[in-house]
Amino acid sequence: MACSVADSGFLFLVPKTRPIHSTRINQLASSGTYCLKWESLPQLSSKQKRCLISSRKRNVIQAVAVPIAPSPLDSAEDRKQLGEKYGFRQIGEPLPDNVTMRDITETLPKKVFEIDDGKALKSVVISVTSYTLGLFMIAKAPWYLLPLAWAWTGTAVTGFFVIGHDCAHKSFSKNKLLEDIVGTLAFLPLIYPYEPWRFKHDRHHAKTNMLLEDTAWQPVWKEEFDSIPALRKAIVYGYGPFRPWMSIAHWWLCHFNLKKFRPNEINRVKISLGCVFAFMAIGWPFIIWKTGIIGWIKFWLMPWLGYHFWMSTFTMVHHTAPHIPFKNSDEWNAAQAQLNGTVHCDYPSWIEILCHDINVHIPHHISPRIPSYNLRAAHQSLQQNWGKYLNEASWNWRLMKTILTICHVYDKEQNYVPFDEVAPEEAQPITFLKKVMPDYA
Repeated sequence: MACSVADSGFLFLVPKTRPIHSTRINQLASSGTYCLKWESLPQLSSKQKRCLISSRKRNVIQAVAVPIAPSPLDSAEDRKQLGEKYGFRQIGEPLPDNVTMRDITETLPKKVFEIDDGKALKSVVISVTSYTLGLFMIAKAPWYLLPLAWAWTGTAVTGFFVIGHDCAHKSFSKNKLLEDIVGTLAFLPLIYPYEPWRFKHDRHHAKTNMLLEDTAWQPVWKEEFDSIPALRKAIVYGYGPFRPWMSIAHWWLCHFNLKKFRPNEINRVKISLGCVFAFMAIGWPFIIWKTGIIGWIKFWLMPWLGYHFWMSTFTMVHHTAPHIPFKNSDEWNAAQAQLNGTVHCDYPSWIEILCHDINVHIPHHISPRIPSYNLRAAHQSLQQNWGKYLNEASWNWRLMKTILTICHVYDKEQNYVPFDEVAPEEAQPITFLKKVMPDYA
């Protein structure tokens, strides 16, 4: 017989030595002690079973106390408090272990998977028009309005990325050759090689929030942080004040090195790299010839930095929060990572329009085959069927402050430990952010 003293927070395993009478059962129940049959114990490893069975045979009574730490996500009130603390509108309750991706996908209406070439063309028209308008604004705006023109143009060119993103997932057009052509062209103004990004991004979807395997954001490892003292400050800045532009480092380190790709991917990678280098060799000199170096900075570099702000921000908001864990491959659960570990975030309407609803992100992780123009309908379905498990927010200062000042070093128990706890003497950038960033949601 195994008895659990629930109120004490400990689990006691006691071998069955003699029957327990009903009066004793009532005493146990009234004291908060509950008795379980041996067969009802959770699944144990073979080694654990041998130890317990051996103890039963010898009739040696030995209590083993194992602390049971309740998860702060188990209580609705705790989730509400965490949401307010982190800047979330809702933190979803934990998804049961027995729920599979298939269970979730089957609740989505079939129409959200339908590709509509007319809607795809509309998204191209929106991006081309808004980008052209942005370039016109840069050309005509006085110097003090240039930041607004750059913000608009950088957001508009992010829409090009979303179009290429749909093409890479084969959810843009019924014509697959057209998808690869449009995807390659959409990525060119961003100097982004289409095929290398596609291969890396597919792995992100296959292994979302899996330690060492996810190709998007990864937390810093304590061992890594301690082993390279010369780079510690750079890491603190990179995961702190510079984090909204850290996708630049990811862009350069992950997409131009042929050694990072499988042999069967190399030829397609080389074609994409050739297109990017051709654009740089022709496009950049043309811009400089027409507008000078200052024009290259105004018309290309600043919007490009604006794009990377959104690329970094969108990506880290999608999967980074103190309550969202990274897990080893042997503990990882696809449904929990994709539904429970992905964040829906509402941005101002003009951003949502120019970026083609890419931040309606949970359905995209349930199935990348859903086109961007069907993401809102898919999200409504998920809210109806799985709403209590969803993480939802509206973009706000507190949310960004949480990510930039807390989500740093990996810790299995806490998910993240901030830099100012790990290395307070080197964490001045984080301390600075805590002081200067507003704290309202």
